[in-house]
Amino acid sequence: MTRTLVIVGHGMIGHRVATDVLARDTAGEWRVTVLAEESRPAYNRVALSTYLGGRAAAALTLARPDFLDDPRLDLRLSTPVAAIDRDSRTVKTADGTAVPYDALVLATGSRPFVPPVPGHDLPGCFVYRTLDDLDAIRAAAEGSEGRPGVVIGGGLLGLEAAGALRKLGMKAHVVEMAPRLMAVQLDQGGGDVLARMIRELGVEVHCSAVTEAVEAGPDGSVSGVRLADGTLLETDLVVFSAGIRPRDDLAEQAGLRRAERGGFLVDNRLRTEDDRVWAVGECAAVEGRCYGLATPGYQMAKVVVEQLLDGGDAAGSVFDGADMSTKLKLLGVDVASIGDAHATTPGAIEYVQADPAAGTYAKLVLAEDGRTLLGGVLAGDAKPYPLLRSLLNRELPAPVDQMLTWKP
Repeated sequence: MTRTLVIVGHGMIGHRVATDVLARDTAGEWRVTVLAEESRPAYNRVALSTYLGGRAAAALTLARPDFLDDPRLDLRLSTPVAAIDRDSRTVKTADGTAVPYDALVLATGSRPFVPPVPGHDLPGCFVYRTLDDLDAIRAAAEGSEGRPGVVIGGGLLGLEAAGALRKLGMKAHVVEMAPRLMAVQLDQGGGDVLARMIRELGVEVHCSAVTEAVEAGPDGSVSGVRLADGTLLETDLVVFSAGIRPRDDLAEQAGLRRAERGGFLVDNRLRTEDDRVWAVGECAAVEGRCYGLATPGYQMAKVVVEQLLDGGDAAGSVFDGADMSTKLKLLGVDVASIGDAHATTPGAIEYVQADPAAGTYAKLVLAEDGRTLLGGVLAGDAKPYPLLRSLLNRELPAPVDQMLTWKP
């Protein structure tokens, strides 16, 4: 008997659930209905900045023709979901259509956090999340070559947005409330190197800076950003990229629990309190914790697919956390964060090697035995990253200084 899997959301993680179910379900046990809010199928959101660099939207798509043509798939674009009726096991779309399910996977992702400062909703304010957002930013930046553009937020997405403004010919300013850029991934030393290098590229960096208001000009649109210290950054374009919040709007109506900081509360099998409803990706709070990277989301997708196809008895059908190590190139600068980058483990020892002239910074975090690698930070040169990540929580095979000069 064929069963229906409904996936709410067609982002990168929802797409992975759909593709893996269709690929592995050789017996034809499942039909898959995907309810996508956006007007286009899933695309590589990690590579958004390449779109403003001239890459075609079609090149970012994740939905291959064999996926779109699969007769077991019902992909409905521009179909936001309004409600879930767990008693009748149906999902209600915004146009009132009821879609029945035997299993439901919530992959609603996240939304950009826009600080509620005065003027945050003025014409000229944007977020950096979807291809439609980037189209709007591109249109607003037309004819603004050499003009300043302000990005609120100095994390990963904020720096991606700053790079996008540069590609559009604007002079980018980054405003970050924390004392350093990429405060989640980098320590002060790494953040300082990153800031210095991107300043050399022409990006103005304002750390420990609180946005007080977005000010309007005579025409009612953005004319500047005022900081708490009185500084006024003149601009007619502001991009908010100050973090994300899980999209868990459906929880209250459906009677599903949220985590304290948001997100559908799920156990380590990604199940809500309803054994027919799972959540994956940025909207899922696994035992209370949300994960904002693609790799943990893919691991969650694998866990759910195994339960759908194997009944949950497979050894890998438990999500036991994720390695949040990451290597990035931001505005041409290599940075990496590995394991316990902030040395929060009791007894941890930090080994730092910095070369201001070369613009490089490296820190390894070792256990109190001085030999076991717990984490690290790299900025300016991330070549040792693959080796160091492979050695995480293992004893180093060579002295620390040799590990930091390793070349692939």
